Amino acid sequence: MSILKIEKLNKSYVRGFIPKTYKVLHDVSFELPSRSVTGFLGGNGAGKTTTIKCLLGLAYPDSGEITFFDGQPLSENVKRRIGFLPERPYFYEYLTGVEFLRFYGQLSGTMKKNVLEDRINALLKRVDLFHAKDKRLREYSKGMVQKIGVAQALIHDPELVILDEPMSGLDPDGRFYLAEIIREAANEGRSVFFSSHLLPDAEALCQRLVILKSGTMTYQGPLDTFLQKMGEAAIITFLASGTKQTVRVETEADLQTELSKLIRQGASIEAVKKDRNLEQAFIKMGLRGDGT
Repeated sequence: MSILKIEKLNKSYVRGFIPKTYKVLHDVSFELPSRSVTGFLGGNGAGKTTTIKCLLGLAYPDSGEITFFDGQPLSENVKRRIGFLPERPYFYEYLTGVEFLRFYGQLSGTMKKNVLEDRINALLKRVDLFHAKDKRLREYSKGMVQKIGVAQALIHDPELVILDEPMSGLDPDGRFYLAEIIREAANEGRSVFFSSHLLPDAEALCQRLVILKSGTMTYQGPLDTFLQKMGEAAIITFLASGTKQTVRVETEADLQTELSKLIRQGASIEAVKKDRNLEQAFIKMGLRGDGT
């Protein structure tokens, strides 16, 4: 089942005292399968937030087609099946954490009162905010606001969760809690689509990637396939003459040759690890920055 499909999406904005048209998205096309965690990546100005706004009806594309849940256009019924946290959320600061989640739960119109109250308490515990449930949002730190925002995106039990820079403003502890929530959401059968500049987090969480550069698609597909573009470099950790040492090799053939040599010399092989990660791949492929 295709949870989301975007075909040839184009978007331009007119800016400046002397109006000038800037094209932000260029024929962007990708598809999300159900029950997947997909990272939406790209440098600043790549077009990630604009894409998310277009698919949720918060901005109108110049052209292109966006469908959900095997071919349905965006509608009130479809929106009830989607949870969303924007990059810069604005919340009613006079509400407490409980009141805030209750408001959004009631707004969805999908749950009975007792079910909603149980879900509010469960989500507050999951995002480590149960201790602050009766505090007003104006008393929350930036990280706490980000976590309560994630909770509201999940409050109505959506099938698709869209998070725009959800790790922004979180300390390591908060990022850990959020990563666990994303994993749990996927294990429960939801699809999660999130943008992030924090590549190690994306690498740890995602099965799939969608990557933009200057408003143009550069990759969509499995994370492992993208990382294979880094080649076959590996790091061998071994023990020789009582000392732990490492050596880096560039190819699979070099790896086998080096292992054979070390074994002949009496070294004890402790580990062989592929020397590739998402951050390295971005740098190698020129994707870390963006010219828009």
